[in-house]
Amino acid sequence: MTVLRIVLVVSLGSAFVLAGCDEKNTAEPELRRVGVQQVQPSDFAASVTLTGDIQARVQADQSFRVGGKIISRSVDVGDHVKANQVLARLDPKDLQATVDSAKAEVFAEQARVTQSAAAFVRQQKLLPKGYTSQSEYDSAQAALRSSQSALKAAQAQLANARDQLSYTALIADAAGVITERQAEVGQVVQATAPIFTLAHDGERDAVFNVYESLLVAPPSSETIPVSLVDNPKVKALGHVREISPTVSAQSGTVQVKVALRDVPPGMELGSAVTATGQARGKPSIELPWSALTKALHDPAVWLVGEGNKVSLQQVKVSRYLTGKVVIAEGLKGGETVVVAGGQLLTPGMQVEIAPLKDSGVAQ
Repeated sequence: MTVLRIVLVVSLGSAFVLAGCDEKNTAEPELRRVGVQQVQPSDFAASVTLTGDIQARVQADQSFRVGGKIISRSVDVGDHVKANQVLARLDPKDLQATVDSAKAEVFAEQARVTQSAAAFVRQQKLLPKGYTSQSEYDSAQAALRSSQSALKAAQAQLANARDQLSYTALIADAAGVITERQAEVGQVVQATAPIFTLAHDGERDAVFNVYESLLVAPPSSETIPVSLVDNPKVKALGHVREISPTVSAQSGTVQVKVALRDVPPGMELGSAVTATGQARGKPSIELPWSALTKALHDPAVWLVGEGNKVSLQQVKVSRYLTGKVVIAEGLKGGETVVVAGGQLLTPGMQVEIAPLKDSGVAQ
């Protein structure tokens, strides 16, 4: 009897254990909790910060009009010069000899004119009295005119020789700052060879080298703020004045010149400056980087649909930013995207939506 009672107790215990297992097996599986975000398109405008330098609106090479040997240089790079200031001089000996020769020729022609004029005056007095012939009178008149023409030619040659001599002095054509020197004292230079580069006083440009792809979209504003690199508080406003029509073969960039208005003190020639511009906004969707996954080889996100079931949606990413991505194609406004806890999801899986700050959501 005692044995029978023990067997009955064991049987009842086994039955309770089996019943408990059946209850666990029939309970609903726990749903994976995810954080979601309802997307809405907005105009995204990418900002670009460029670094350039301050340059003069007008820069001109200063060159001698004649060739020769440089004997003196009175300015250097960084010097401010005035208009008509002498920058350098050539050896004038050869051209001075040309001037002296031209002077002598003028004196000789003046003597011939004096002699021809006297002969012609005599013929004028003798012709009415019949003491000379008409042909002799005409010859004297022709000789006078020839000598006068020769004198004018000699005077023109003297003036040209003096001009050539004056060209041995290199004169600044405007007030400005010397930004480059290409020759030294003792060097023999040819005419028109650059000796100095002069940045004219006056209007200033901020010059930037920009990749061509950044110029595809027009800027959102015509006014561009420019500030010093070493002191961002020093600022000036400007607008795009010129865009180079060609791409640099060395850097692959396009030169953009921004005309500055009311240049403040401190923005000197050669100062490094920065400018930040924004292209016109395009309808895009911004999501945190955690929302991005991959469908085979293409970027994708998880969408939450009816019954809280997820599906994989391929997207096109237009820009990767710090902490977020910009989606250009693949999503519509109002769709719900998984932004947290999407690492172990599979298509068709049912999920539980939880607040993003919920500690139960896997990041």
